[in-house]
Amino acid sequence: MSDTQKQFVQSLRKKLLDLRNDSTGVWTGELSSSALSTALALVALMGEQSEAQTSASARWLQDHQNREGGWGDTPTSQSNISTTLIARAALCVYQKKYSADFQQTIRCATDWVVTRTGGADFPKLVTALRKIYKSDCTFAIPILTFLAICEEDNRVWKTIPSLPYALALLPQSLYRFLHLQVVSYALPALIAIGLCRAACVANSKKSIPWWRFVVKPLLKKLEKLQPLHGGFLDAIPLTAFVALALSKMGYQSHPVVLRSKEFLRGSYRPDGSYAIDTNLRTWVTSLATRALLKTELGTNDFPLNDKRRLAHWILETQQKLVHPYTGAQPGGWAWTDCAGGVPDADDTSAALIALHHLQQHGVTLNMSKDIRAGIQWLMDLQNHDGGMPTFCKGWGRLPFDQSCPDISAHALLACVLWREQLEIQEDRLNRLIAYLKSQQKKDGSWYPLWFGHQEADGCRNSVVGTARVVDALQQVIKNGYTALGITEMLSDGISWILHQQHADGSWGAGQQGTNEETALAVIALKGQDKISVQHAIRQGCLWLVKQGGDPKPAPIGLYFSLLWYTEKMYPLTWTLEALAGNSSYE
Repeated sequence: MSDTQKQFVQSLRKKLLDLRNDSTGVWTGELSSSALSTALALVALMGEQSEAQTSASARWLQDHQNREGGWGDTPTSQSNISTTLIARAALCVYQKKYSADFQQTIRCATDWVVTRTGGADFPKLVTALRKIYKSDCTFAIPILTFLAICEEDNRVWKTIPSLPYALALLPQSLYRFLHLQVVSYALPALIAIGLCRAACVANSKKSIPWWRFVVKPLLKKLEKLQPLHGGFLDAIPLTAFVALALSKMGYQSHPVVLRSKEFLRGSYRPDGSYAIDTNLRTWVTSLATRALLKTELGTNDFPLNDKRRLAHWILETQQKLVHPYTGAQPGGWAWTDCAGGVPDADDTSAALIALHHLQQHGVTLNMSKDIRAGIQWLMDLQNHDGGMPTFCKGWGRLPFDQSCPDISAHALLACVLWREQLEIQEDRLNRLIAYLKSQQKKDGSWYPLWFGHQEADGCRNSVVGTARVVDALQQVIKNGYTALGITEMLSDGISWILHQQHADGSWGAGQQGTNEETALAVIALKGQDKISVQHAIRQGCLWLVKQGGDPKPAPIGLYFSLLWYTEKMYPLTWTLEALAGNSSYE
């Protein structure tokens, strides 16, 4: 590596280290502002914030409308039906309350919606959302409920599908057998939206209000699910949906609503916008730790005391109690250390891998008990098909609670790294490998779950999925673990990645490459000696260097149900790791 290359890597390291929180030494990152979150929070807090703040949110929406009239999930995203419907409805409410002039903005949005749905009447919108979300009611019904609240027309409520809200009173152990059409972490929406819809339908039909028989225990259930700071999952959309639904029912002064609105007020950004979630602090800290420890280059910019403090923090964020949402046992990690985080397999694997790297770099803390609990948590989550779901074993038939290749490969690596210090059943690891083999496409690729691409077919990002699996398999083999079929899987995956490289050296599931996808592809290919692979790595690294020291984030992150985000630390951490130790580019 030339002096110029070393200087570039060092500049990335310095930038990453400078992003640490001074008091904790960890990373918080920054999620992109979201039109959907901003619109929901705008309506939920209307009349309860200063007029200047409310106006700033409305103007932010207006300023970030796409040219064709719609809105995307991030300021750089293409328009989609869900976000456009919500932003349009929010501006209609704002215009009516404050006599503001958003006519042109609303008219353009209406034209965009009509062009894609055939009309803006409620039945057509119900049909359009069903096509997008199919049987998953996690997001479709909350969106329709929000639109009904904004329209203030009781006739539309009966067109919204019902939710089995009363089932939330049953023991969690029974949820997996009930085939609920919401994912495990959406219980607050199931309760609040389900009750709201039932109450409004009963009012419109003047029928018996059956919902009143269960409202008190369900509200108590909501109170138990809500963190003290008020943010369900620390997610602005979910928290706003709950506050809006209960307020529509007349529970504006209920503690759940008051805490929800307090959380929303605290999530306000100076420009009037809101992100989809508070932060991904635990996740990005794990990623940054791995990137820094792979690029130390003999420097003293990340001293042992800082590493020890970082390890302490990661251990402290491990879940110590049974989680109220999913019933998950202690031992896992969530994406954030905030109270609304839910333990999941991907963040647990990332934390375990980060702790292993820290131990390899001199941190001598006694963490065997915590590591054992984390590994056991992963093993207990393993599905019958051998793969890893995100949150709950055998919860249901919806994507976020099914096994997926990227998370399964991540868990496999975490277990392999710690297998010499812990007793890990090899049959569990072999089942994970067999699952990965079963999910590999004929062309050698894998689909991920929590990353996508808005231009790709079905929005599925095979570049990220394949890169993450290949990277994990490479490291699994490097750490001395082999199993039947793993070499063939790896070879096919590498071949697929090589064939996806763009002419300019980048990778991307869309027409243009992105920093995130290119960096992950390079990381996955590292360690291979073939001339063709080394050439691809060289071209990829050159492309990354050309992007400069402030790489631009792309909306490849997929959150909740078809909700996109960018995270400013993704391109920085992955680019740094991709360039680490690469002497093959000039």
